[in-house]
Formats: sequence, structure tokens, C-alpha cells
Amino acid sequence: MIDPQLLHACKEQDRKAQAELYRRCYSMLMGVCIRYLKQEEEARAVLNLGFLKILNNLHKYQPKVPFEAWIRRIMINTVIDEYRKNKRHKATIAYTDFDDRQHEEAFIDFNEADQQFDAKEIERMIQQLPGMSQQVFNLYAIDGYSHKEIGKMLGISVGTSKWHVSFARKKIRFMLAEAMRTNNTKIYERE
Repeated sequence: MIDPQLLHACKEQDRKAQAELYRRCYSMLMGVCIRYLKQEEEARAVLNLGFLKILNNLHKYQPKVPFEAWIRRIMINTVIDEYRKNKRHKATIAYTDFDDRQHEEAFIDFNEADQQFDAKEIERMIQQLPGMSQQVFNLYAIDGYSHKEIGKMLGISVGTSKWHVSFARKKIRFMLAEAMRTNNTKIYERE
């Protein structure tokens, strides 16, 4: 919870209060940025842009909305804005040739997977997805946007958004199966 007096001081351009708000919100906002951006350096830069937007728009904040939800939304929008702005510069598309059969054969017991993997390991798997699939998957599965909203944000069709989510799920399922197979092999080797 952020103290309303701290927010008031930030609105009054109190630099110490703004630094304190930054300190308190940093880890949550960095978590949002890291989910969408592969490089920590880039995530920090976008976090700073987003935090500046938060400070500049504090007068629009309505206390009936949870502050954390409000700043998370601003940060996600900032990440999307930066993606759109840089889209022209990153016009080169990296294609990865994944054999569809490897995904179809990767059947796993999700109860067993739930016991073997923590959130950080799954987050690392998500970060291994190709950029666009990672971004669409995060928006859909983690942040709860609809395919229609994602399409508008990223300038893609609803069908393309659905494809990226499906692809990401298959790839994550495959990575989980491989990691479980590797973990089980290590367990058997020790015994």
C-alpha cells in the first residue's frame, strides 16, 4: 500500500517523495518490464520511461482504483508503446524452425511439473520464447488481456494473437517435458 501523503507530495514535485515512490514501486514495475523485455538494461530504460509517465499523470489517479493496478497498467502500456516505436527498427524477423512433432510428443503430468518447478524456472522458460510470442503470451496469460485488445495494442490480427499463445503454450509444454525428463534422469543416476 502506498501512503496517500506520499502520493500528494509526489504531485507537489517533492523530489525526495518521488525517489521514495520509485524505491517502493521498483521491484513490482521491474517485474512487469522483465516479463516483456529480454535484456535487463532495456527493461530498466523502459521502467524509467514508465515511471516518468506515472509521475506526470499522478493528477489523473483516482483513489478508488488500487494504485498498484494503475501503475502496472501504465507500465504495460509503456512497454507496448516502446515496442511499437522500435518495431520499425527491428523489422528483421527471426524464424526458428521448431519441429511440430516435438511439441505433440511432449505430454507431461502438470501435477508433477507443479511440484518440480518454481515460478522463477517457469518465468525463465517464458523468456526463452521468441519475442513476439513471449509478449503476446504475457499479455494474454499473465496480464489478462483479450486477443482483441492484444491485436489492437500490437497491430496484429486476433488470429495471429491466438496463434502466438498456442505456440507459446506448446513450446513451454515441451520445455517442461524436457526439464522433467532431465531431472528424472539425474534422480535415477544418483540412486
